[in-house]
Amino acid sequence: MIAKSLIQNPEMVIFDEPTRGVDVGAVAEIHELINQLAEQGLAVVVISSYLPEIMTLSDRILVSRQGRIVEEFSGANVTEENIMYASIH
Repeated sequence: MIAKSLIQNPEMVIFDEPTRGVDVGAVAEIHELINQLAEQGLAVVVISSYLPEIMTLSDRILVSRQGRIVEEFSGANVTEENIMYASIH
């Protein structure tokens, strides 16, 4: 499915829970693909409920609650605790 989407030469790719239900070996391959796309200059949006995945893949993290962006993280202020706090407060 990813290959079909990339054949169209998009400027932006959105991954919604890209590794949910995937075996451990495929997770690393998917992460590598996401990183390669970003390095090629594509805008890559990853939506995931798995915080370690988000923290590994992201340059910038936006937390939404009730349909609104409530917090933005990047750099040194990114911790699982900060993200969780923003998601519930």
